[in-house]
Amino acid sequence: MLVRNIDGSMFRDMLMMGAMCLEKNKQSIDAMNVFPVPDGDTGTNMSMTMQRAVQELQGVKTDSVDALSSALATGALKGARGNSGVILSQIFRGFAKALKGADDKITAQMLSDALTAGTEAAYKAVMKPKEGTMLTVARMMSESVAKAVASGADALRVIDVMLESGEEALKKTPELLPVLKEAGVLDSGGMGLLTIYRGFKMALEGQEPGEDFELLVKSNAGSDSDEENRAIISGEAEDIVFGYCTEFFVIRLNEKANDTEVAKFRAKLMSLGDSVVVVHDDGMIKVHVHTNDPGKVIQNALRLGEVDRIKIENMREQNRALIEQRKANEKELGVVAVSAGEGVDEVLKSLGVDVIIHGGQTMNPSVDVILKAVKKANARNVIILPNNPNIILAAESAAQSAECRVFVVPSKTIVSGITAMIGFDPDADAKTNCDTLTELLDNVLSGSVTYAVRNTSYEGMEIHEHDIIGLIENKIEVTAKTVDEAAEELIEKMLKERGEDAIVSIFYGEDVAAKDAQALCDRLGKKHEEAEFVVQHGGQPLYYYYIAVE
Repeated sequence: MLVRNIDGSMFRDMLMMGAMCLEKNKQSIDAMNVFPVPDGDTGTNMSMTMQRAVQELQGVKTDSVDALSSALATGALKGARGNSGVILSQIFRGFAKALKGADDKITAQMLSDALTAGTEAAYKAVMKPKEGTMLTVARMMSESVAKAVASGADALRVIDVMLESGEEALKKTPELLPVLKEAGVLDSGGMGLLTIYRGFKMALEGQEPGEDFELLVKSNAGSDSDEENRAIISGEAEDIVFGYCTEFFVIRLNEKANDTEVAKFRAKLMSLGDSVVVVHDDGMIKVHVHTNDPGKVIQNALRLGEVDRIKIENMREQNRALIEQRKANEKELGVVAVSAGEGVDEVLKSLGVDVIIHGGQTMNPSVDVILKAVKKANARNVIILPNNPNIILAAESAAQSAECRVFVVPSKTIVSGITAMIGFDPDADAKTNCDTLTELLDNVLSGSVTYAVRNTSYEGMEIHEHDIIGLIENKIEVTAKTVDEAAEELIEKMLKERGEDAIVSIFYGEDVAAKDAQALCDRLGKKHEEAEFVVQHGGQPLYYYYIAVE
């Protein structure tokens, strides 16, 4: 009997097609989310995680299964966004572990081992695993595949079993997780995982990723190069590929210095380095290039004329000096926090936060972005405030990979992170501060007002797209037709829970006028004279109000 295996080249195609399939279906997967708040959402987070993994794969020039699976795991971890992205990265970490040492093929048993190891790693990554989620789908797939392999299935049959058992598992998720059943949807994370594996099957059937995939990878290549990431200092000396910044003019050009020859000169420089600038104008040529061989650059330039005003700088030495300066300025303790809105940024900075990561509901920062923020903090010990339940896993993954000691304070809202930072003591050690900040999370009741992005049913409430909704501790408590109605009813509920003598801090977002926020504060102040109301500019997008009741 012919035993069919999967070779390295096919494995690469499967991963690429899985990424493409996920990207094309991410919006429909997002729409399956039960929670109707504006969010990064499962499909988007998983797709961005997968795209980063594929970027890493493209750097692998061989079809070694070991090298491909290792790159897959590394890229997925760096790009992991949201809980679903972190879980996906752990599944691929299991793949890399099971396929370590594999050369040019994947057998049915190896694929089964990879699925089992991935499931185990994913369950371990979640502190309190819930059934009826992506974890369940991964587990039931791995169990079914193990049985099939024991019965003699080959690697290609295993892919079919993965899809068949995955679809059955997905159908069962509403029975295991009541919130899915109420909303009438399947688990979005499980659907995302199954979508990737459907891409595997498509590749095996001969479908090619095509040009649109290449465009997709290029468009996502800078997905982590957003404003906050670009501002983070990361360069170690070994990160510099070409060490000498070389600048000069070519003057007194000879007869060979025509446009064709200058174009050839430019092409030659591109083979010798990067950051190439060659400007031919007014009888001279301006040259700039980063290279490891300035002599060759100058030698090629001399064919066009005389070289003048040469400047060569050793960028590695400059970088070493920068690193030494950073080490000299290294602090004992730093704080990194996720934030949204310039007003919130300023409050967090005033309380002692060193590095702000712009993100939250609409864009969960990747593990790599968090790691770079930790590095920018330039401290021997760093505390991270995720300020969102969907960022905690990514923060914990970053903590495990960081070069310094990292402590994660599990803050689930922006206002709980602000309250925690009130207790920050820069003179205390990291562990003491972490314990203090974590304890203070319970001192605040967090609320927010936003709008519904989809129709859904949630704990007996029928919620329609564009309804204004109020949340307490990330749980929907209020629905209304106007922002003011939702905010007032929400704060009434929060005061009833915490007491009339509470302090109420109201941070208004970018879509709320200061006068409207103050009017809300004044109205509530007249009704609740024992409470103290404070209104402050938050500037956060999508959320009309962040509210803290202490």
